Amino acid sequence: MKQYAFNGAQFLSAREKALVLKAWVRFLKNGLRWEDFSDRLYTHLSLHCSFIAHHNRAEFYATYFENGEDTSAVIACPSSMGHRDNEDVNEAMIEEASAYIPALLGQASGKAKETDLAEAQRLAAKHDFKIQQG
Repeated sequence: MKQYAFNGAQFLSAREKALVLKAWVRFLKNGLRWEDFSDRLYTHLSLHCSFIAHHNRAEFYATYFENGEDTSAVIACPSSMGHRDNEDVNEAMIEEASAYIPALLGQASGKAKETDLAEAQRLAAKHDFKIQQG
């Protein structure tokens, strides 16, 4: 990970920004695992990147990372949607994410497909239909 010089802001010190970036890189590098989705990262994304907060970290994770459909919105876009005081860390997050985005988007697409197909199978079975794959 590249070294960045962050400016402290009213709600996020330069040190806290560095820790957010470190958590972000770990989360991306490890394939968006729940155990790497820290409170620090959740708080930054929900409060400083204009993502809807949800009731808690688990709901946020479920919304954006479990089925893959909304994953691209988060991994590709912490950018300037957030507060101007945090542009430096958000830009660093985008820069660091660029190495991981292609693989993570492929993974997210696969998850979304699996989720959609499982739901289609469930609905078909509910109405006594069979879906043939192929």
